[in-house]
Amino acid sequence: MTIDPARCIPILASLDIAETRAFYVDQLGFTVGYQEDNYLIVKRDDMELHFWKTEDRRFPENTSCYIRGGQVAALHDEYSKRGVDRLSPFEVRPWNMKEFYVHDPHGNLLKFGCGEW
Repeated sequence: MTIDPARCIPILASLDIAETRAFYVDQLGFTVGYQEDNYLIVKRDDMELHFWKTEDRRFPENTSCYIRGGQVAALHDEYSKRGVDRLSPFEVRPWNMKEFYVHDPHGNLLKFGCGEW
């Protein structure tokens, strides 16, 4: 029997699918799993993000996604070396998680965290 565990996959808003694709592929190291004019799927390791096209800035500017575990420290190091814009420091937050944040070009906030350091 094949085990197919349930997963949560965020569907984030994009003001421009081509710009979103460029940021996630060129800056964050994702690959494209699927793309059409109004929808994009990007993947990296076990991370998968979906994007839908909107004209309303309020959606991406008020949305976030939390990515926990994996190689969070290595990702921060990689993103620092790449010069990713709007990359926060990697530090322990008051809730005892070591985290960093990245805003994509349209305002979606990606939060990366781990509980062990």
